[in-house]
Amino acid sequence: MSGHSKFANIKHKKEKNDAAKGKIFTVIGREIAVAVKEGGADPANNSKLRDVIAKAKSNNMPNDTIERGIKKAAGDANSINYVANTYEGYGPNGTAVIVDTLTDNKNRTASNVRNAFTKGGGNVGTTGCVSFMFDKKGQIIVDKEECEMDADELMMIALDAGAEDFNEEEDNFEIITAPDDFSAVREALEAANIIMLEAEVTMIPQTWVELTNEEDIKKMNRLLDLLNEDDDVQAVYHNWDE
Repeated sequence: MSGHSKFANIKHKKEKNDAAKGKIFTVIGREIAVAVKEGGADPANNSKLRDVIAKAKSNNMPNDTIERGIKKAAGDANSINYVANTYEGYGPNGTAVIVDTLTDNKNRTASNVRNAFTKGGGNVGTTGCVSFMFDKKGQIIVDKEECEMDADELMMIALDAGAEDFNEEEDNFEIITAPDDFSAVREALEAANIIMLEAEVTMIPQTWVELTNEEDIKKMNRLLDLLNEDDDVQAVYHNWDE
């Protein structure tokens, strides 16, 4: 059992993105393109693509949109090559922020990310400056209302498939895996017809920072909003305890 909902951080990020469905679909579309280029267009032989498809479906992306994205990435030799990059930095009062990007223009993205940090009262740091404060983990969230199994049964399926930890929160179950075991655990839950609210490899803070100053809170929200509005930004992780 967990004393603090790690889901709060992810939920905030998702709600920010869901303010514009087009943003979510842009993010997932780029992930599909990268997964296809790295491992091919057949999900049966590409676990990364299977994971992205599962993420797409959990965000209500239509099947024909998913299929078009796969075919476009597989069939167009001149399609855009996205480059992955990660930025690390500090928000107000020393909050730690990690930004994952996929872009066709690194200069544009770097400028936009720096601008967001500046306007949010923070600054971009060097590689590794805050990532040591996070653990890279697979995280699967199951809504209690959508789950017909009891906690013990769900926990055993997850642990038998290789999960590291199982937490019961007020409204959901949280399953944590090592990054390399994420696909196997997600697929085991899928095979058991478990509906997953969220399923992705993410960065989970080891400790959390509280912001009590209203100006700091305002700036932190500004920073997160600017980053989440940028199409080049795939994900934002932070240790602000909201």
